[in-house]
Amino acid sequence: MAMTLAEKIFKSHVRDEPFPGALVLDIDVVLCHEITTPIAINDLVARGKDRVFDASKIKAVIDHVTPAKDSKTAQQGKIMRDWARRHGIRDFFDVGRNGVCHAIFPEKGFIRPGYTVIMGDSHTCTHGAFGAFAAGVGTTDLEVGILKGVCSFRAPETIRVNVEGILPEGVYAKDVILCVIKHLTVKGATDCVIEFRGNVVTKMSMESRMTLCNMAIEAGGTSGVCMPDEVTVEYLWPFVSGEYADKAAALADFKKWWSDEGCTYKKVLNIDVTNMEPQVTVGYKPDEVKNVSEVAGTPVDQVYIGSCTNGRIEDLRVAAAYLKGRKISPLIRGIVSPATPKIFRDAEDEGIIRIFMDAGFCVTNPTCGACLGMSNGVLAPGEVCASTTNRNFNGRMGKGGMVHLMSPAVAAVTALEGKIADPRTFAKESM
Repeated sequence: MAMTLAEKIFKSHVRDEPFPGALVLDIDVVLCHEITTPIAINDLVARGKDRVFDASKIKAVIDHVTPAKDSKTAQQGKIMRDWARRHGIRDFFDVGRNGVCHAIFPEKGFIRPGYTVIMGDSHTCTHGAFGAFAAGVGTTDLEVGILKGVCSFRAPETIRVNVEGILPEGVYAKDVILCVIKHLTVKGATDCVIEFRGNVVTKMSMESRMTLCNMAIEAGGTSGVCMPDEVTVEYLWPFVSGEYADKAAALADFKKWWSDEGCTYKKVLNIDVTNMEPQVTVGYKPDEVKNVSEVAGTPVDQVYIGSCTNGRIEDLRVAAAYLKGRKISPLIRGIVSPATPKIFRDAEDEGIIRIFMDAGFCVTNPTCGACLGMSNGVLAPGEVCASTTNRNFNGRMGKGGMVHLMSPAVAAVTALEGKIADPRTFAKESM
């Protein structure tokens, strides 16, 4: 029977089916951060079950508030720290070695095609870019994953999104996913896997594919996935080279996870990007999306470039190309947060950090803080932020604050103008 990528992964990982449609899967990687995991740790301790199923398969980081901003967040970090030491969790990234979870974990080679991945974080779907099934889960499921290495899911249905055409100048992966969400709506992919296909996706870097998959949850999707191909092999080669004779062998192995011809999709959405404009959200839902030409001139108070969606080196290069040799508007404040220490160092080596600072940006350490209104860029009531993050819920970046989601290109030129602007009207430097 022809199967989708998600169905293949489920079939290969099923441990039990306690009742029809409810599948208990073996989990390859359990990811943890300091906001949701301490609750699970404390409950396991209280139940006398302070154990981990396999310390080598648990990866943990302090990333949402780093360094700690108060006693409560310091305590959350301490719980994680003590737990990691208690159980010999080698892959624990503490302050100074940490980065945004959905950037640092792929960067370390922890995600592979065909893997099952869970985390107490909704944007875990990012890791499906590698041809994995990756999903955010609640505290109880996270506890079971930590303790037993399993998690229960319903049998998956898949929505296929074909992205075809040629990306115009000034249009990037963030614009594509905002357009997809606009078409699907915030509930359109509920309980489904979104499979990104088409010639545009094939040409995308792993960074861009992660941007696509990162926001699958904003359309209600359990996970977003891409087919693992030559681009995937190149990204993972430093980590898998010892397992394969050559890259061709790795590619052949990765391709066994590809969706079969003739498999069943719940829905197929075709998008031609050839004439697409840069996209920007309005309102307080990720599917409230307009062309940049419709919202250009909207004043903003802050511009934020970073997060698990658009804080990678590719994103910083795009923004820097527009900012080089220019100054941001004196009416706004600009904040940039490279997503990992490696990205920060690479940006420094390439002169990108200097470009941001010369333009007037505040450059922070890697953190999720501003994205969810916890630190390093919280908005005051009534303020507006142009942001490369993934959610524009009411008060997301601060009580009473408003967020417009956009690509790093739109964010950069918005910083220059002090109001939402169209990158297609700006010259840029090669980076």
